Amino acid sequence: TTQPKYIGWGTGAGTTTATDTALFSETGTTRATGTNTQQTTSVTNDTYQVVGTLTAGSTLAITNAGVFDNATVGSGNLFAKGDFSTINLNSGDSIQFTFKCQFS
Repeated sequence: TTQPKYIGWGTGAGTTTATDTALFSETGTTRATGTNTQQTTSVTNDTYQVVGTLTAGSTLAITNAGVFDNATVGSGNLFAKGDFSTINLNSGDSIQFTFKCQFS
């Protein structure tokens, strides 16, 4: 199967739920390819981690981000998602995201 390692971000309002399948107003046309690794939280290799950086091509107000199994915006399966207070960016600004999922 394709590993979820593609990071996208969105500008829309909302509260993340377990049934979400997309970001709130995902921006851009391509997601960033993150680096995926196994980490140890409680038991050896029990945590899947993806780290990646997105750079703004214009002024943006980012409110949510997620990791998918496809690089193209609007396709693929959402693996993990989070929403947060608005982060205002100017063109050229970047955010590095870290997603962790611990399996037990």
